Amino acid sequence: MFSNKRSFLKRFDFTLFITIILLSLYGILVIASATASQNSMAFIKTQAISTVIGIAIIFVLLNINYDTFGKLYLFIYVVCNLLLILVLAIGVERNGAKSWIAFGGFGFQPAEFVKIGIIICVAKYIEKNKSKINELFTLAKVLAFSFVPVVLILVQPDFGTAMVFVFFICIMLFVAGLDLKYILYAAIAGICSLPLVWFSLKGYQRDRIFNFLNPSMDVQGSGYQVMQSKIAVGSGKVFGMGLYNGNQTQFGFLPEKHTDFIFAVLGEELGLIGGIVLIVLFFIMMYRLIIIAKESRDLFGSLIVTGIAAMMFVHILENIGMTMGILPVTGIPLPFISYGGTFQLSNMICMGLVLNISVKRDRLSF
Repeated sequence: MFSNKRSFLKRFDFTLFITIILLSLYGILVIASATASQNSMAFIKTQAISTVIGIAIIFVLLNINYDTFGKLYLFIYVVCNLLLILVLAIGVERNGAKSWIAFGGFGFQPAEFVKIGIIICVAKYIEKNKSKINELFTLAKVLAFSFVPVVLILVQPDFGTAMVFVFFICIMLFVAGLDLKYILYAAIAGICSLPLVWFSLKGYQRDRIFNFLNPSMDVQGSGYQVMQSKIAVGSGKVFGMGLYNGNQTQFGFLPEKHTDFIFAVLGEELGLIGGIVLIVLFFIMMYRLIIIAKESRDLFGSLIVTGIAAMMFVHILENIGMTMGILPVTGIPLPFISYGGTFQLSNMICMGLVLNISVKRDRLSF
């Protein structure tokens, strides 16, 4: 018994676990300041409860062999797609997308949990077909299997979330050994399909692209968010204006300040130093994810961690980029920092899966 306990403690990635706890606490701190004028205790309570439940789920997941999820991948796949269909049928529209399901005063975004399910399913499906992944017919099967949920999300329409799915699916295929020629073909096809994508966008989505290309085009209208965000980040300078003291944040100039634009709050009130601390924590998290993916005992586990790492990376890059005006606005939240019970729970579940795979790897890292 003691031998098993010692083995578990050696394999458990305390660095990753402590990092996500620090990130979550950092997020609660910034959310408290961002919502100071909106009864911040309600927001803090929701985020804190989600974090505590998430930690409990992590330890539950540590007692489940991740191979179990692989055996249930078809069931998980069906449930995920049914959830997305349910959203289209009875979902509530927010910010131009029908992506939420509401029950009384409770609401959640199924796509956040579907991301996790699809990463598991795609990882298993790729593993089952790994020996023929570069055969055209097999690749077509894998792509068809992987992109059904992407299509359902595009129908909502939620382009930002669909982009996240496409990114982690492509990275998982690349890590599994997909020939570079297929990646080149996909890039060419993507470029050729840009006119079709453009005409399929809604008006507000086109405005976001126009505002990205020309930030001063409509600063009082569709470009207002990004302009106020850039002012907030710039105002923070090196040391920030202090928590609860940011002008753009506390006087209500910054929209979506506790969710999509939380990094602008952090930049204004904690400055460059606060931003660097956050990026260092994210760097440590990503580094540990890469190490665990490399040392996983099988392709299935490695691909799950790869998918989660890719998902986290695109969330971090896009959120910080759009906040600073160097990427188009897509409404993608910042992991562990942005307010949202569903989003926080999904992040913690992801880390639970990663830690599960970590403790079951064959090799130890010191």
